[in-house]
Amino acid sequence: MTKFVFVTGGVVSSLGKGIAASSIGSLLKSRGLDVTIQKFDPYLNVDPGTMSPYQHGEVFVTDDGAETDLDVGHYERFLGVSMHRENNVTAGQIYDAIIQKERRGDYLGRTVQVIPHVTDEIKSRMLGITRQGQVDVAIVEIGGTVGDIESLPFLEAIRQLRLELKRENTLFVHVTLVPHLGAAREIKTKPTQHSVKELRAIGIQPDILLCRTEIPLPDEVKEKIALFCNVPKEGVIEAIDVASIYEIPLMFHRGGLDDLIVEYLRIPSGPPDLRAWQAFAERLKSAKEQVVVAVVGKYTHLRDAYKSINEAIAHAGAANGVSVKIDWVDSERVEMDGPPALLGQVHGILIPGGFGDRGTEGMVQAARYARERNVPFFGICLGMQCAVIEFARDVAGLDGADSSEFRADTPHPVIDLLESQQGVSKKGGTMRLGAYACDLEGGSHAAIEYRAAQVSERHRHRYEFNNRYRGTLEAKGLRVSGVYKELDLVEIVELEGHPWFVGVQFHPELRSRPDEPHPLFRGFIRAAVEERRRREGASAAKGVGSAPVKP
Repeated sequence: MTKFVFVTGGVVSSLGKGIAASSIGSLLKSRGLDVTIQKFDPYLNVDPGTMSPYQHGEVFVTDDGAETDLDVGHYERFLGVSMHRENNVTAGQIYDAIIQKERRGDYLGRTVQVIPHVTDEIKSRMLGITRQGQVDVAIVEIGGTVGDIESLPFLEAIRQLRLELKRENTLFVHVTLVPHLGAAREIKTKPTQHSVKELRAIGIQPDILLCRTEIPLPDEVKEKIALFCNVPKEGVIEAIDVASIYEIPLMFHRGGLDDLIVEYLRIPSGPPDLRAWQAFAERLKSAKEQVVVAVVGKYTHLRDAYKSINEAIAHAGAANGVSVKIDWVDSERVEMDGPPALLGQVHGILIPGGFGDRGTEGMVQAARYARERNVPFFGICLGMQCAVIEFARDVAGLDGADSSEFRADTPHPVIDLLESQQGVSKKGGTMRLGAYACDLEGGSHAAIEYRAAQVSERHRHRYEFNNRYRGTLEAKGLRVSGVYKELDLVEIVELEGHPWFVGVQFHPELRSRPDEPHPLFRGFIRAAVEERRRREGASAAKGVGSAPVKP
């Protein structure tokens, strides 16, 4: 029978429940168990696809085209497996399903209520996750914090599941905050006590507490938390702030978390094999050389909007034996101050995805700077489109070239609305979403990095390269190196004669893993390393001292 681990959070949001759930999953998988993870979000949106990045951060897209919470990205990176639509469920989906059933008459005239109908629908989704295949452990993360009104039906559902599935098949893990007050030089346990009190008031007794803390917890503090929260002392586990999220599984293992879980759930398993995690953490720490990469975007002050970009760069840096310092550059500032002022010292320029015309002229200027100065360049989705616009204007001589998304009356819509998007008015789940095949041209940067003739990558866009201009742009040196042949859609463009200039319509960051960095990110960072060394060599040749950049 599948065992269930339910992860809840208290005191404040953003405590890291997603990372905690992912780390638990990676530890159990390292012991030879089949694991899946599911996130329940209590908001009424059907999915985060229509939500502003300022509200929600990154939208993570799965192979089957689901727009999901960014925690699903952590699940994939930590477990090394692809998640699906059913791995992220929202209150909007739950209530929509119930209303549809009521309209069909499925409830046979009964009054539809939160209990049992809403909770039954939630439990059905939780139990249904095991249909993905043989699963030893299903980890279920409940979004929000204990005490949120909208979270109550989900907490009630997992309370009921413990009764139905029995104690030995369910485990409650509660992530909570144990703050250290610097002025008083004291560790305060009261927030955790109150959080657990709220949880117990609705009938859930946590079995394990993961205590977010800035400093190690003395034994007397753990004993106090254990006593007042009715948890064994060994169930009070530190979750100390660390330099990299990829150290967290190792930290939890040292705290005995995975041993405790398999003991609680009575799961036969071997010892964990954490060599891959240890090797990756060591590569992150041992890097002696640093490169600087500018991410030129419109949400750069909100890092969660580019969560997968950030992680993919870290993976690629470790693969190249370097650390990568990211300069987050607001594209609107590039418009105002000019590229040299903001990009003159970086070794690579990456323009990520986004929607709307705000800041796009700054992205176009950044692409021009990278092209003219031979700085390694990586354009993703909107970033690729801005590179095409710049090339059309400044190399092909198509004055006023633009995207019809930004300028409806452009004389040269080199980026235009997908044919499948014509007439689409609804916003939710209507873009080109999910994984599609891409055929690569032999000898191109893309083919060399992928070491394959065909790949599959995930998409999230409405606009595309306009094939009416393909011949004109190719004649001027723009190379189309990747195509979705079924619809003849341009997926990858490159520049002839440039050290490394690649634009892709898809989102490669969504497939990057710590032990399997995405090939294009790996190649981009390698090019940035070469650019740094080239500059050092040029400085040395001129007799200018160039001290190595320390991480």
